[in-house]
Amino acid sequence: MSAPAADPGTTVDDGRYLYCVVAVDEGEAGTDWTESNAVDDAEAYLVVADGIGAVVHRCERTPNPNDLSTVKRSLLRHQHVVDAAGDAFGTPLPLRFGTVVEGGDAAVREWLVETAATQRRHLDAFAGKWEYRIEVGWEEDALAETVEASDDRLAELAETLDDSSEGTSFLVQKQYDKRLSDLVYAEREERVAALAERLDPLVEEMEELGRPAVSLEDADGSDSGPSFRVAVLAPEENEIPIGDVLDEVKSNPETTDVQYTGPWPPYTFAPSLDDEESNDTGSGSADRGSEAGGR
Repeated sequence: MSAPAADPGTTVDDGRYLYCVVAVDEGEAGTDWTESNAVDDAEAYLVVADGIGAVVHRCERTPNPNDLSTVKRSLLRHQHVVDAAGDAFGTPLPLRFGTVVEGGDAAVREWLVETAATQRRHLDAFAGKWEYRIEVGWEEDALAETVEASDDRLAELAETLDDSSEGTSFLVQKQYDKRLSDLVYAEREERVAALAERLDPLVEEMEELGRPAVSLEDADGSDSGPSFRVAVLAPEENEIPIGDVLDEVKSNPETTDVQYTGPWPPYTFAPSLDDEESNDTGSGSADRGSEAGGR
């Protein structure tokens, strides 16, 4: 089965909007699970096959990505349903926001049967683990004060600058600024490496994230923003120990900001099923995606 492939903003025949895949036991209570307040005010429910459940709701159209206000509201509803499924069944495998399959529950069930081995393997691998997002920033001026107080060469240049004539002070100032910039950069990188090293025993995977998007109104050409921005995959029991490490970093007066969010489904770490399902079934299928963002 070539699963969810309906085009955005189109009418679909007996559509099912997919949120995530979870591990269920068909012999126990819970397969009648539902969650209200889903995307488009629908009710989400489970379609189960071979011990795997897909969280879906009935729909007649796929989301229109050009309707930004509706997309924003739908993203929150999407995350609400995925969070509820995670609370009920453990770590879910998230699917790309806006994924819709035609053909009703039967089509979803067929997709689950075809991909059960792959889904089960990943559900087992992520069981009890969640994604957390970490951002840490350091104040540039405070870092500069630190390196200025400890670097002998900067002290020499400062002394030379005080004694320089107007003709040579410009060149000495350039030397001072260049060395200060290099040392601040090195100091920041050293702190990033030290933090990563402290987190390493507590996490299973760590993925560096790109810089956050900056609007034209906010852009001022400065190098502001977090210096350390990562997603980590960690066992749930390490959530507090990770927070303890970050609390220590936050207590440093040179730290400007620490953000620690989660637990999230493994948006960053869950693989795309395209290649693996092609190997298993000979057909492509739904991508795992992170468009729904985080909690």
